Amino acid sequence: MVKNTSISVISQKEKEENRGSVEFQVFSFTTKIRKLTSHLELHKKDSSSQRGLRKILGKRQRLLSYLSKKNRGRYKELISKLSIRERKTR
Repeated sequence: MVKNTSISVISQKEKEENRGSVEFQVFSFTTKIRKLTSHLELHKKDSSSQRGLRKILGKRQRLLSYLSKKNRGRYKELISKLSIRERKTR
């Protein structure tokens, strides 16, 4: 399973990483988002998956905005590590 291997990779790289940390949660949401996106490329009319994707995107965005306000350095490092783009503020 992809989730178990990604958890072990993260745990091996950073041994003190906590599964409840903001970084780990964002990483977990990002893997779910990528999986759902590839699913929706095949099944365009799957509205329940679209709804789930929107919910996960919102959760990840809230966590990223919290991290951005709390510690800008950790935020920058995380978005570069996960190769997600930075959202522009208004």
